[in-house]
Amino acid sequence: MPLILVTSLSHMPDALRTYRPSHLVTLLSPEHMIETPAGFPPERHLRLGLNDIADPAMGEAPPAARHIAQLIAFGRAWNGEAPMLVHCWAGVSRSMAAAFTLLCDRNSTGEELEIAQAIRARAPFAHPNRLLVRLADEALGREGRMSRAVEALGPGRPVEEGVPVELPLDLLHA
Repeated sequence: MPLILVTSLSHMPDALRTYRPSHLVTLLSPEHMIETPAGFPPERHLRLGLNDIADPAMGEAPPAARHIAQLIAFGRAWNGEAPMLVHCWAGVSRSMAAAFTLLCDRNSTGEELEIAQAIRARAPFAHPNRLLVRLADEALGREGRMSRAVEALGPGRPVEEGVPVELPLDLLHA
């Protein structure tokens, strides 16, 4: 079953060994960006240097449309035969927004709220970065449905770091 695995940076090495993903997405601040893990194919590692901010005026290196375009293209090149591992610093905000984007891109328009709710059911701490979601919503032509879906969830349960979460591509029927 095609699977997106969301983790924090600290859980990423164990997840690489356990799940043996074919693709890896890293969403970290530019100053904390990691190199491709030893033995992992660099062409299958998308490294997005962006800060976890929801307002582009509030800091340096905010999420931008180019980041979303890269994520969507990378996700579409993944055949799903092996898992895709998506991580950020804590596994709560940027990585959850990226996973939500990938899931929405692979599922039907109109299922955004159900996808967001299914993510929250598996990860009560999930709090997808609102700016990343807004940019993805625009890129995927979802007419605000993705943004409204994460707003309807409200904030996730406060945690310093999330635990690894398995999100099947067919999340609504898993």
